[in-house]
Amino acid sequence: MDREKITLSGAQETLLATLYGRAVDSRSPDSILHDHTAREAVERVAYDFGKTGMTDTTAVGIALRAKQLDDWAMEFLAEHQKATVLHLACGLDTRVQRLDPPSSVRWIDVDYPEVIELRRRLLPEPSGNYEMAGASVTDEAWLREVPDDRPTVVVAEGLTMYLRKEEGKRLIQRITDRFPSGQLLFDVYGPLGIRLQKMVPAVRNAGATLHWGLDDPHEIESWHPGLTCLDAVRSVDMPGVEKMPASGRMSMRLMAHLPGFRDVGRILRYRF
Repeated sequence: MDREKITLSGAQETLLATLYGRAVDSRSPDSILHDHTAREAVERVAYDFGKTGMTDTTAVGIALRAKQLDDWAMEFLAEHQKATVLHLACGLDTRVQRLDPPSSVRWIDVDYPEVIELRRRLLPEPSGNYEMAGASVTDEAWLREVPDDRPTVVVAEGLTMYLRKEEGKRLIQRITDRFPSGQLLFDVYGPLGIRLQKMVPAVRNAGATLHWGLDDPHEIESWHPGLTCLDAVRSVDMPGVEKMPASGRMSMRLMAHLPGFRDVGRILRYRF
């Protein structure tokens, strides 16, 4: 089998780390996501996944973060059977395959054109009301093409920290201005996480740079009338942390008691 050669670099290259993390999780007898599509995609890629620095602990962390976002998205779709899903900076995430939404749901995966092309080659395209948009999420043109006739849930995993704060603020404002109601689901780094970014092998080895660290989740509420923080789950408190290896569980318990470290990462849910 000819393997797909990877030419991505910087922030785009880091998508391979999250893909690999889900693939590693899928091999575990106690898998969280059972993401066999991710594992199959990894097997089709010519890439040194050792560059990601992935360990069993970080793979579990990636899977738990994805599951939290998956669960929130599924809750939203259970309440709004005719909804729009905007999956921003989708990379090679198999979220649409994992959630398998009904055809009544409009699902749009958004990422740079070169990432979308790689996605077409590596992942099975879902059936139903599904499309992909090849654009930077910070460009305004693609969003104007999305119909504004439905409640909308926005999922953005591993995106915000690569944006500058003003880019993130403007993106959130454009989305909440455009759609009548919905939810925003995304993860963030705290300021300490940004300062320690070179300690993350996937970021360091890809030559990527992180910019935006969010200190107070409630700050975002002031960016649009009615925007309300529903959940702010610290990474150290994610449901399922007990599935990490013993060394990972010990690290999480230690970080949970250290100022700065306990807020190094969060998973957030907002209503608008």
